[in-house]
Formats: sequence, C-alpha cells, structure tokens
Amino acid sequence: MLRYQENNELHHDFHGTTNTTLNYIAEHFGVEALKGILRKTGRDVYRSIREKLARGDASELVEHLNWFFFREQGKYRLTVEGDKITFEVMECPAIRHLRKLGLEPSPYVCLQTSEVNAGMCEGTPWESELEVLGEGRCVQTFRRKAAEK
Repeated sequence: MLRYQENNELHHDFHGTTNTTLNYIAEHFGVEALKGILRKTGRDVYRSIREKLARGDASELVEHLNWFFFREQGKYRLTVEGDKITFEVMECPAIRHLRKLGLEPSPYVCLQTSEVNAGMCEGTPWESELEVLGEGRCVQTFRRKAAEK
C-alpha cells in the first residue's frame, strides 16, 4: 500500500502552481538550487519508496507510477522485467492540463521528473534515467545498478 496516496478529489490546478514554482525557483535561486529541492523531494516525500528500493523492493515505486498516471488518466505503459522498470509516458497529464489552462509548460518540467526520480533512488541499489521524446512524452527507466567490482 502506498504511503502517499491521494484518494480524495483531484485538483488538476496543482500542476499550474507547480509549473509556476519551478520557474520562480530557477529564475530567483538558480537551476542548481531547483535540482537540490527536487532531489530532496524525491528523497523525503517519497521516503517509503526509497526505503523499499534500498531493501531491493520496487513494488511501491511501481504502484506509485501506476496510481498517479491512472488517476489522472494519463496515457502510459508500465512494464516490469526483472530488475528493470520502464515507464513510457505517451501523454503527460500535467502538460495536458497546463495546455488546457493556456499555460506554457516550464522548461524545468522534465528536470523535475529526473531529479525527483534520482532522489527516490538515492542511497539505494537502484538508478533512474529519463529520455525525453517530445512535449509530454518520455521514457523513465529504473534499474538495479550493476554490481560494483
């Protein structure tokens, strides 16, 4: 069961606030400060995911990815093959909602994804990678790190 799972009314306007916040932090404090905040968010907000990843259990990460995109009716494909999780996003619900609001997506939206994912994996035997395919489209890959020699 997800530690951080919202089941109440969905407020899509959260995406507008997040978008504005990303821009504000980057413009006023710099991209490195933004990266630090995002990585800390991945580490601390999603602590239970990170703790399970540290024990080799990716089940909560898979549930998290599936739940939030399913809930927001995003278009995605989630596959788990051994120690590799591939999360292909064909339509990001955040980008879709920003466009609906008439807002330009922040140039830091994908940075947000990559840094939060990295924060969730920090200090665990897992790593993350983000391949941006176009606006609102990406492939997020989580895999167990190669054994160090």
